[in-house]
Amino acid sequence: MHARLAAATGGIADLDALAIRDRIAGGALKAVEVAEAFLARTAEREPDIRAFAHLDREHVLAQAQALDAYRAKGRPLGPLHGVPVALKDIIDTARMPTENGTVLDAGRIPAEDAAVVRRLRAGGAVIMGKTVTTELAFLHPSHTRNPIDAGHTPGGSSSGSAAAVAAGMVPLAVGTQTGGSVIRPASYCGIVGFKPSFGAISRAGILTQSPSLDTVGVFARNVADAALLAEVLFGDDPADRATQPMPHPRLLEAARSAVPVPPIFAFLRTPFWSKATPAMQGAMEELAVRLGEQAFEADLPPAFAAAGEIRETINFAEMAKCYDRYSRKRTGLSETIVQAIERGLCISARDYLAARDWPSIYGAALDEIFSRCDVLLTPPATGPAPAGLSSTGSPVFNGLWTLCGLPAVTLPFFEDENGLPMGAQLVGRKGEDGRLLRTARWLSEFIAGQKEET
Repeated sequence: MHARLAAATGGIADLDALAIRDRIAGGALKAVEVAEAFLARTAEREPDIRAFAHLDREHVLAQAQALDAYRAKGRPLGPLHGVPVALKDIIDTARMPTENGTVLDAGRIPAEDAAVVRRLRAGGAVIMGKTVTTELAFLHPSHTRNPIDAGHTPGGSSSGSAAAVAAGMVPLAVGTQTGGSVIRPASYCGIVGFKPSFGAISRAGILTQSPSLDTVGVFARNVADAALLAEVLFGDDPADRATQPMPHPRLLEAARSAVPVPPIFAFLRTPFWSKATPAMQGAMEELAVRLGEQAFEADLPPAFAAAGEIRETINFAEMAKCYDRYSRKRTGLSETIVQAIERGLCISARDYLAARDWPSIYGAALDEIFSRCDVLLTPPATGPAPAGLSSTGSPVFNGLWTLCGLPAVTLPFFEDENGLPMGAQLVGRKGEDGRLLRTARWLSEFIAGQKEET
């Protein structure tokens, strides 16, 4: 958690998700006590942050009471028993509004839970509510404010999920990323954001913007909590063809385990380095220096400079198809999303199919770098959160990894001269999510140890 928020510690709402889970399991806390603590924190901070699209206090307490009654009967507890989790408001929840950030879906109440919600309920989570998203999870900004400085954006499109965790209103939240909508908001808000490998988590029951890119991700206060939540969500689902039947990963165990040898980091400035602020450039370069012989600099071929345009080609072409029902109405849509859909309609089949070829081409070049390192080290955003609420910031440092389907995590290491948080992004090889999280935890402890020495 960011330093400004960590100062007010000591209560239940300041506990990590794992601590909450373990104290409830051990009988030191009840789920109702936890729910009440986070509801109180939300009542305090929500008027300024505006992170929630829907929050029903009585429903939250009813869930917690049911979980306490379940535990009292001596039944086995799920891995998230009693832990509050917030959901981005494009994730369907039965008998609870899911309005996708648009007036065109105002009052929409799904009949069924999304696959990830079913997994959360089975794991014992308390569904805290629905968090604000940008319009149809695209670029038009929401009204949510950054908890660190309300005069700055929390990022997008998972703005409410990132802000809710950063403000201490929930210990965990779920979002999605099609460009940079998990990693960037997490960096702006000073928390951990984890975007798993493409296809690791089912998207069934979640608003579809771009089937080739949409990825479910998580927000937490630390790496272990992110691993805990992601592990519950991982798994095959016949309703989502991007998922595959594979052994269920033990992400939490991996994140907590010792590294066999000190990890090696490939420091990538990427072709977009000039778009990073001097503060971000300096922070990343300093981190690479701190790592010493465990870091080496690597360059990407010139072809990677086109990654942003290639990702947009896929995104906009698929958006034009998936959002056809919205574009037919027109009234109620922002100019931002209308223009994106119109651009998608103008993309030829030849250009779209050519763009779909690039992830495997980029992947081959990245595999050569991965053969020499454990993870890639690169900025998660151009810098701290931009001032004002007219922009959600640039996804230029995220799009390449989303395009290639690689797992990524951002860690809240830095601050600019004004005290605004900035993260460091680690990127892993596709399918090696556990290894990425283990390295992220190691790096977090490495940085914490250096701070204690100074």
